[in-house]
Amino acid sequence: MPSSPPPLPLSRSAVVDRYFLEHRAKVLDLAAFLDRVDRANPDAVGSKEDFRLTSLRGAIALLLDGEPERAKRILDLMSDPSTEPIAAAPMKGATGAWDGFKPASARDGENG
Repeated sequence: MPSSPPPLPLSRSAVVDRYFLEHRAKVLDLAAFLDRVDRANPDAVGSKEDFRLTSLRGAIALLLDGEPERAKRILDLMSDPSTEPIAAAPMKGATGAWDGFKPASARDGENG
């Protein structure tokens, strides 16, 4: 007999019981990725950090800030906010992050 979905909304403990292990694995996967990046041979001396890593670190900061709508704010952070079309794509495929993102610390430096 098929089980019926749980009544919504779930309690906080029911959400944790149901989804914790899945998300624990995702956190470990992210940690392993960052470890691989740290162990990789560095790029040319003086080169800027890859914008995707900068964006990912910004997203991690949003995860930890305790504010609501984390998923929306992270998607906004990683998305290109421009509304005008470009003449040609700079490459084939998507990068998954916006190369114009600047972390809050860099933006704060521009204002001071």
